[in-house]
Amino acid sequence: MTVSEPSRRRAPPDEPRTETVSLGPDRHLAYAEYGSPDGDPVVFLHGTPGSRRLGALFESTARDCGVRLLAPDRPGCGRSSPRPDRSVGDAAEFLVPVLDDADVETAELIAFSGGAPCGLAATATRPDRIDAVDVVAGATPPGFGDRPPAVTRLLTGTATTAPTVLRGLFRWQAWLAERLDPSFVVGQYTTDDAEAIDDATAEIVAADFLEAFARHRTGAVTEFRHAATDWGVDFEAVDAPVSLWHGERDENVPIDGARRLESALPNARLRALDDADHLRTLLHSVPEILRDRE
Repeated sequence: MTVSEPSRRRAPPDEPRTETVSLGPDRHLAYAEYGSPDGDPVVFLHGTPGSRRLGALFESTARDCGVRLLAPDRPGCGRSSPRPDRSVGDAAEFLVPVLDDADVETAELIAFSGGAPCGLAATATRPDRIDAVDVVAGATPPGFGDRPPAVTRLLTGTATTAPTVLRGLFRWQAWLAERLDPSFVVGQYTTDDAEAIDDATAEIVAADFLEAFARHRTGAVTEFRHAATDWGVDFEAVDAPVSLWHGERDENVPIDGARRLESALPNARLRALDDADHLRTLLHSVPEILRDRE
């Protein structure tokens, strides 16, 4: 990871259009809208850590393609209330209220990185609301890949055994991210040459990271704990078409796990991206997914 002087740091990107859904007393969920307000609905699930602000990467593409991109903050992320007792299988409990609030009957899903477990769980439990799923650089269940990367083992292990320590680590990372060049954040998702990512993209990635921890850190801790345990998802129940987009050079989530996940899903196809790391898989695949809907 390269840490640079804050010479490139500019004002953060504009705040997206954000709605808030009540989930009961003292519980709410936020989601942002990008693209065309009257377009075809697509739900975008951010990574871990992450927030609704990552959807800003695809604002112009969604608008040009006539897509209404709905990007929720999962519980405990961004502006959404924490729910530390949630499970992966509860994903539909936050996704369906977003669809209802947006007056959307069914939608396609794009699930990035740590959003993959929730995307697949929601599709398995509420097939009446999900038409298709694109999993982009998606996390894979324990045991599906070979030995996980060292950073992943550290985060999932700490989330399971010492969650307070991990919350403190995230607080420290957010403090640094506010003060350093955006490449500090971008470098966590690229294999090399984080400086090659254009300024506008880097600013959005940094703003997404900061928003993930702006109010809480429990959301990311909960999801890293989930990553270390059985997801409890019935993959045979995922009847909707699933496209797995994965970079051959992804060091955050190595592609071997995606190959095993393809075999476990009844209607899945893996699309391997040559020479793409974790972030570049996101940047290359989502515009193609949106354009293919035209």
